[in-house]
Amino acid sequence: MGTLIVTAHPDTDSLTHHAAHRLQQLLGDAASTLAHLAQEGFDPRFTVQDRRDNLTRQISDPAVVAEQERVDDATDVVLVFPVYWWSMPALLKGWIDRVFITGWAFGFDESDRLVPSLGRLTMHLLPISGTAEESFARHGYAESFTTQIHHGIIDYCGIQRGATAFVYDSESGDDTAVARDLDVAAGTIVSAIAAGRADAAGTVRD
Repeated sequence: MGTLIVTAHPDTDSLTHHAAHRLQQLLGDAASTLAHLAQEGFDPRFTVQDRRDNLTRQISDPAVVAEQERVDDATDVVLVFPVYWWSMPALLKGWIDRVFITGWAFGFDESDRLVPSLGRLTMHLLPISGTAEESFARHGYAESFTTQIHHGIIDYCGIQRGATAFVYDSESGDDTAVARDLDVAAGTIVSAIAAGRADAAGTVRD
């Protein structure tokens, strides 16, 4: 059991990919797995067949089963993604749409009440934004981000909230500052993963 690092960026030389590899470097190859959705060719389209699978609780696409198995093999999942239009890329949203479905990520009881199913999992976020932190606050995106992703996805599936560590101003042109901020963000998430595992193991930290 380890950490699954998921990216959604078409450019392997992007800051998103550098951030994912930095995370794996800090965590160690043996303790983490990289899932580059774009490079692996994951199809994010939620089709009529996906709809039927969702209703019948029978998954027909082996690619979706494989993604669920990767998540099941992890204690922590880190989503590393560029912020597009104040949200995650369509590829990453499509991965969630197709993989985190009824019967696996959540269910409903006999009274039709939601029953989250992924309480064993902790999810961390490393979003990379070209704009400044002040812009997020001014336009209300910080609150929107929490509502849409933290509450609407993570909480809905019963997943434990891990660390959220933004890299802001990624297109500022100040490579030194961006590299520093990326290291801080990666370190924040790695520390959160270590702390969560120490808690789970019942160890006492200073």
